[in-house]
Amino acid sequence: MAKHLIGVISDTHGLLRPEAIELLAGVELILHAGDVGDPQVLEDLRSVAPAVAVRGNVDKGAWADALPLYELIEVGSVSVYMLHDVKEIDLVPAAVGFRVVVSGHTHQPSVKTSKGVLYLNPGSAGRRRFKLPVSIAYLTVSGDNVDARIVELSV
Repeated sequence: MAKHLIGVISDTHGLLRPEAIELLAGVELILHAGDVGDPQVLEDLRSVAPAVAVRGNVDKGAWADALPLYELIEVGSVSVYMLHDVKEIDLVPAAVGFRVVVSGHTHQPSVKTSKGVLYLNPGSAGRRRFKLPVSIAYLTVSGDNVDARIVELSV
């Protein structure tokens, strides 16, 4: 059974810290849950691993218009639905077979499970907001099993 390690990042707001790049080295895919802030962030992430991103509320301009508002990613047999603000979800993830929902926006890292769906917010990897941690997450998929963990950056 193949084991997949996915890096998850959000709310960089134009700042991709070297600590985040270091932690993402070795993942097979990077998911950016919006508020990228600068297209260079995506180019830099793609130098580490293939990267998929959605548009956040601060992403403006032609480069950002090319980003989708939501994305469906298949990791092995697991469907991952990604959007920036989980409050804008307009479907029932479990009803359509999604096992994971990835979002950002709040800058608060969290991992929760509800009705068989893992909800993952990696927090913000950009500039610190209030006293919230600066963080990314790892999503591990092995067969039908999914697991996530938040990793705080040493900044």
